[in-house]
Amino acid sequence: MSEISRSSTRLDQYVDRYAARTKGMTASEIRALFAVASRPEVVSLAGGMPNISGLPLDIVGRAIGDLIKTNGPTAMQYGSGQGTPELREQICEIMRMEGIDAHPDDVVVTVGSQQAVDLVTRIFIDPGDVIICEAPSYVGALGVFRAYQADIVHVEMDEHGLVPELLEQAIAATKAAGRTIKFLYTIPNFHNPAGVTLSAERRPEILRICREADILILEDNPYGLLGFDGPPHRALRADEAEGVIYLGSFSKTFAPGFRVGWALAPHAVREKLVLAQESATLCPPAFSQMAISAYLEQHDWQGQIKQFREMYRERRDAMISALEDMMPASVRWNVPDGGFYVWLTLPPGIDSKAMLPRAVTARVAYVPGTAFYADGFGTSSMRLSFCYPTPERIREGVRRLAGVLEQEMELREMFGATGSIPTIARSRYDGPGTDMA
Repeated sequence: MSEISRSSTRLDQYVDRYAARTKGMTASEIRALFAVASRPEVVSLAGGMPNISGLPLDIVGRAIGDLIKTNGPTAMQYGSGQGTPELREQICEIMRMEGIDAHPDDVVVTVGSQQAVDLVTRIFIDPGDVIICEAPSYVGALGVFRAYQADIVHVEMDEHGLVPELLEQAIAATKAAGRTIKFLYTIPNFHNPAGVTLSAERRPEILRICREADILILEDNPYGLLGFDGPPHRALRADEAEGVIYLGSFSKTFAPGFRVGWALAPHAVREKLVLAQESATLCPPAFSQMAISAYLEQHDWQGQIKQFREMYRERRDAMISALEDMMPASVRWNVPDGGFYVWLTLPPGIDSKAMLPRAVTARVAYVPGTAFYADGFGTSSMRLSFCYPTPERIREGVRRLAGVLEQEMELREMFGATGSIPTIARSRYDGPGTDMA
């Protein structure tokens, strides 16, 4: 075939011109679901969209109107690459709730915490460098790491979060192979997607291991103020100022449409993040920052977060109750004490990704576990999100999902080579579960 005819049959005529790093750019399995999951007849247990129905939109609207009247020219102009001083001071007040004592000069405002992940990866990762991640891990971060050609090493969790002994083993094995580890990426509170929280006993251990191995920690904490019981957990950054970069976001505690997050970094790293921010966007949007500052100043934002926590607790309870009532006995799940997600582990031989088209046909959507691994694992798991649907819709979605799963199990028993599927006596378990054995 001639060069001209080969070119004419390509779907993408630029395929030979892209940079090598684009090979790591793949569509998120969650984004691919949005077109289907957003249809009104489908109960979506897939997306992690915050439920902002409880926001006082009248108060937010007045604050934005006043902002335009009194400070519109500044709000609609270019701003600082580091973010407005007022918002950075307010961010420091918010982080004090998690034990962090920080100076506004070390805060960099970003376009959501997703951009913060991107900027940190950009300034630290060379192709082939290793990033250690929990198994499973946040799909958005995995996409960033792949795009910068990092190699991802997963470390298992249990019901208490990241396992220190397994982290030590992974570090030792990676270094023995002559590989360079740049940082550990962790979501210690109300994990996305696993729903578990790193225990207070393990936090000093994780810090010690990384300190002794000279490995930076990237602490991603968008859900930290959304616990259902008790005060916020103490951040890793609260006990390790130089070895931790802390990421936060207003997307879960206020509204994602403003796209405002932040990074708290050691001073030298802060300088690099500002330069990377300026090269990417010139500056984070001043209007969004000033609107959030006005909201924080004029509204009882802590009371609003309390309302969000109560709403999400009600939805969590509705999902757990429905799972207990309707799921086959061989299905396992955890009971999160905050955040948005439940991690479901299926009976042996059931593939969550292969089952998804049949679930969508039954008008229910979830995210297959494979989305949260860089190495092909996760087929026996799925993430269920309880943050957005009403309790009634959650129960209906679980009913539909249970029906699909029961049909899948019947088909496997009828046609599968291994015969019937063993039954696990209890339907609940305490950890995220993986199929990495």
